[in-house]
Amino acid sequence: MFRREPRAHLLAFAQERGFGAFTIVGSEGVIAAHAPFVLQEERVAAHLVRGNPVARALQGGPLSALLIVAGPDGYISPDWYGTDGRVPTWNYVAVHLRGTLRQVAQSEIRAHLDQLSANFEKRLAPKPSWTTDQVDTAVLADLMKQIVPVAMTIVSVEGTFKLNQNRTPRERAGATSALDGGATPGLDTRALATLMRARAETGDP
Repeated sequence: MFRREPRAHLLAFAQERGFGAFTIVGSEGVIAAHAPFVLQEERVAAHLVRGNPVARALQGGPLSALLIVAGPDGYISPDWYGTDGRVPTWNYVAVHLRGTLRQVAQSEIRAHLDQLSANFEKRLAPKPSWTTDQVDTAVLADLMKQIVPVAMTIVSVEGTFKLNQNRTPRERAGATSALDGGATPGLDTRALATLMRARAETGDP
């Protein structure tokens, strides 16, 4: 019920989110790097600080990786359902992209930064888009030396959209209303409520 999302929907969600944790198994065990990214078709492009443990591990060659893209999440109190006999749960959205992560040519870094910033700047319209052209050439060159471009070719996609699909419309409405009111401090509950409402309106399981 919670894992029936079409592949295209999962990829679209990951691209819209644009931030995740690249996880690999290094010489000292599992390590992760959180970074913004751009997803195009079956390729994820990102950059890491040169001293990042994941970036250092990639110096030895490509590695299998898991990119975890988390959406909004939140605690669901059974009191919100208005029905006796229910128990607490946690609603959340998460997409997992598996593939081969590798370091790419340093010459690609500026094009990547332009693509990445353009992807997010366009969401801020009508504000004029920021571009790397606005940065002093010497300053930009120095900054780019400190980061490395990486790319991951996607081989599999999995996702979970746990949004109270197993509850009645009345129960879901009660939980959504509570989340809309910012019921759980410290969590992005309104964004979660928006996803729950959209799922209820489409009638998707």
